[in-house]
Amino acid sequence: MAAPHEKFTEAGFTVDFASPGGVLQPLDAHSADPEIAGPDCAHHVQHAERALREFGPLLKLDEVDIADYVAVVLPGGHGPVVDLYQDPGLGKLLTEADAAGKVIGAVCHGPAGLLSAIDAEGRWVFAGRRMAAFTDEEEELFGTADNAPWLLAATLKDKGALHSGGPAYQACTVRDRNLFTGQNPASSVPMAEEIVAALTEEK
Repeated sequence: MAAPHEKFTEAGFTVDFASPGGVLQPLDAHSADPEIAGPDCAHHVQHAERALREFGPLLKLDEVDIADYVAVVLPGGHGPVVDLYQDPGLGKLLTEADAAGKVIGAVCHGPAGLLSAIDAEGRWVFAGRRMAAFTDEEEELFGTADNAPWLLAATLKDKGALHSGGPAYQACTVRDRNLFTGQNPASSVPMAEEIVAALTEEK
């Protein structure tokens, strides 16, 4: 979230923060590790923490009106595989955003949140779409595969996503229409830049 937030605000976009119940989520400690998140991670994290303090209480996902926004972007960290993947407020927001052709972004473990988007017929909205996400190989190398509640890339493919993975810990982004995804922390800046470019074209 930190690096994309900085890219979005630099481009002149106003960023709001929302979560299930409006509760501030703890920072994934790995997001501040330069070996994992890159040499600029400390700067990006400080920028995002300052923005959160200035923003005040988070919005509740189930109270967000997609008509007020041009994009929805899901953060990385392991949190999304715990709650976002089954959050009905997020599912409704993403379903409405996709139907309206709004830009949707998700990086690292963020694509887990895409699983919450189920249409009126009970189908996953993003089935058949190309996307990147933290790979099972990266989970194994990272040492979290055995403790993870489920493996993200394997689950996305099982649900019908066309998962594309690049080399471990190298930047890899995938765009499928209005859906922008990044594989890992190294992908957060290039994904954000692609989103900014797409939104700028729409202006």
